Amino acid sequence: MTSSGSSSASGLRAFLALRRRDPATPPFSDPPPRATQTASHVDQEDPEVRKAQEKRLIWTWDAPKGWRYWSAVNNTEVGLWYTATSFLFMLFAGVLGLMIRAQLAVPENDFLTANFYNQVYTLHGTVMMFLFAVPIFEAVAIIILPQMLGARDLPFPRLSAFGYWCFLIGGVFVCGSIFFDSAPNSGWFMYPPLTTQERFTPGYGADIWLLGLSFIEVASIAAAVELIVGTLKCRPPGMRLNLMPLYAWYVLVVAGMILFAFPPLIAGDILFELERLFNWPFFDPERGGDPMLWQHLFWIFGHPEVYIVFLPAIALLAMIVPTFARRPILGYSWIVLAAVGTGFLSFGLWVHHMFTTGLPAISLGFFSAASEAVAIPTGVQIFVFIATMLTGRVVYKVPMLFVSGALAVFVIGGLTGVMVALAPFDWQAHDTYFVVAHLHYVLIGGMLFPVVAGIYYFWPMLAGKTLSDRLGKIAFWLMFIGFNLGFFPMHFSGLWGMPRRIWTYPEGIGLELPNLLSSIGAFIFAAGVLIVVFDVLRPRSKQPFAPRNVWNAGTLEWLAEEEDKGWGVRSIPIVTSRYPLWDQKNFVEDVDTGRFYLPDAEELKRETIVTGVLDADPVQVLRVPGPTFMTMWAAGFLGAVFIFATFHWWYMTIGAMVLATAAIIVWVWRGTAIIPEKEEKDVGRGLTLPLYVSGPKAVGWWAMFITMVGDGTAFLALIFGYVFYLTIHAEYPPAGANGPGLVWPFVSLVLFAVAWAGAFFARRFNQAGRVSAARGLMVAGALVSLLAGAALLWAPYTTGLDPVRHVYDATVWVLVIWTACHAAVGSLMLLYCLARSIFNHLTPKFDADIQNVALYWHFMLATAATTVLVTALFPLAG
Repeated sequence: MTSSGSSSASGLRAFLALRRRDPATPPFSDPPPRATQTASHVDQEDPEVRKAQEKRLIWTWDAPKGWRYWSAVNNTEVGLWYTATSFLFMLFAGVLGLMIRAQLAVPENDFLTANFYNQVYTLHGTVMMFLFAVPIFEAVAIIILPQMLGARDLPFPRLSAFGYWCFLIGGVFVCGSIFFDSAPNSGWFMYPPLTTQERFTPGYGADIWLLGLSFIEVASIAAAVELIVGTLKCRPPGMRLNLMPLYAWYVLVVAGMILFAFPPLIAGDILFELERLFNWPFFDPERGGDPMLWQHLFWIFGHPEVYIVFLPAIALLAMIVPTFARRPILGYSWIVLAAVGTGFLSFGLWVHHMFTTGLPAISLGFFSAASEAVAIPTGVQIFVFIATMLTGRVVYKVPMLFVSGALAVFVIGGLTGVMVALAPFDWQAHDTYFVVAHLHYVLIGGMLFPVVAGIYYFWPMLAGKTLSDRLGKIAFWLMFIGFNLGFFPMHFSGLWGMPRRIWTYPEGIGLELPNLLSSIGAFIFAAGVLIVVFDVLRPRSKQPFAPRNVWNAGTLEWLAEEEDKGWGVRSIPIVTSRYPLWDQKNFVEDVDTGRFYLPDAEELKRETIVTGVLDADPVQVLRVPGPTFMTMWAAGFLGAVFIFATFHWWYMTIGAMVLATAAIIVWVWRGTAIIPEKEEKDVGRGLTLPLYVSGPKAVGWWAMFITMVGDGTAFLALIFGYVFYLTIHAEYPPAGANGPGLVWPFVSLVLFAVAWAGAFFARRFNQAGRVSAARGLMVAGALVSLLAGAALLWAPYTTGLDPVRHVYDATVWVLVIWTACHAAVGSLMLLYCLARSIFNHLTPKFDADIQNVALYWHFMLATAATTVLVTALFPLAG
């Protein structure tokens, strides 16, 4: 890889050089001479021309050396860190799982105490779900998606790096708690009221779980934004949506699911922590709350998360199966529709985790039917793989062994899933080891086996060398036999009445043999995993490089050369097929010779091509920013906000929040919407593209839109909470609650409309060249936004709503605080645009910043109007 070290002195020189360079230029010494001719005017067949181009590309895209390596933002480096860290967390959770099985191997065991066992199983589930199952998808996608799309990098490499550092800090914070006997101990789902009241869960365990995972969820959403924009806007010219690799389709579906599934959990975390910290009664029935709201918000996230975990693994199979079947995937359109259908239906299944909570029969029937229905698109995907293998000439290498094992294990998990989707059966199996077996068959079969298949499949592309065929086969059989021996007996343990989450059990009730077998199987499975780890980490200095495209695959990621040169692809190709390496004549030679687009880094800037969403017509040459430590600082300060809040260190929390905001502003200022030295660039083949675009053509506009969709989903989850309480109470608001009134909420709404108009017309006036008027509107909009937020906060205060007294008061307060905080962010954004305009980084022609902020204000106005409608007018309707 390109991450070899160098002396600290050279690192210091590089650091000093950074201050003199454009943020899009890497801070390395001795740059090669810049090109004197544009791409369309050189002889691309001349070896000397190509040699000079390659030197510039290598210099431009190389990762930093020495201690500055950790400032890298290249997708290969960040994806490597992400993947390695995810697997470290998985191994940690695996050790916790083995501790569970050691405790349960024999009855009445005292290997672990009851309290420590609760910490172990809570952290096992938490780490596996939040620190491995979802992050490993994002990590792998960050590595291989740009190569698969023929792009030099994703559109926001610094956002990927920021997400990684958030993930690392949050993960260490959560995992480290167990070494201080302070880990959460109430299950990975943290049901209230057991977890919301200090008398039941004293200490910081629940707070560490809530605030630590909220921070980790920031990383997940950041990665989702990056992957959605990358898939939609960074495809190679000609790669229409119906030509995308199936992996890219799955990335798009799953990242979209993250955007809608994670925000409700964040909203639930906010309510949960407000109850723990400030005694706001969202889940306290004595003051109008209801613990069921947490279950709804958690499982609105939790069940789609199963498919967020499962679908990316299926995406790996969708790339591996055609390669080893030696034919294109059968039923491309069907599998795309099935993936989209699975993602859509997964949001209608959450109540099947709540069948035993006393819900109405009509709800049980609806969600039971929906849970059965999701088996249809899932089955389509499985049958497509089987049909592709049956109609091809399958070559059984190690990746295909793990694919076959994945299909077999997952089908068993799917069949038991159909069983627990039936309410009468679920009443018997709920909270027993039958559900534990089902969950692991789905997740291990549907996720871990495909991930290991992906490791053996993609390792030659990533490292240039193959993994051991012999060790791979040994690992597969140990994992396959150990897994089935470990988890299949749990079905019987559960049906015989063994509850989950118990730390021991008595002798003589028939559970000794299945538990012993499960424990033996778990350790055999762990041995197989360790062999895979050894195979990946063992020295290979004497092993020759694998042949290029060692599996003879047909998709773009296999353009990777034997030795990584950092640039992704030599030139960005024109794609007319789903399998261009199979179907397009002389394709590899044309790419390597630089006969396509951007064969050079003429100005020594990191560049890739942005294309249209539907037909992938070239739109822009995007200059992506280079290495920086600022993303690490921003993540560190933001992590400090969550960590300090956990321990109630409020002054330090506020200080860290100020520093995090400052770090993010510096990062955005230096690395986004940079005005280029020229308006257009010749990318080769006679095509000239702009270097700067704004509005819907720009990747930043799409990132803002997608981020606000996720933000709006979290807000709607809070609105769902209000409506939930409205439906379960005969009188809501309760007698004696005055509500926030009408005057101040509507004053606030008028002010929000004025602030929105300020942002809207600032954009229009700036476009028209009326810069002074635009600046005046930015100032006015920022000030009015703050006044609007203050007026909204004043409304419940002046009417005496006490958030500790009743859940109605608390719900009104949380909605107005949410909206007021967004008003403050909107004000800061307008002031940021003002500063950019004053320093000539925002002009009538180069106006991406105000375009994006105006888009934010559309969402802001909708949020404010919804808050006023719900808090001020709903009480009148009641």
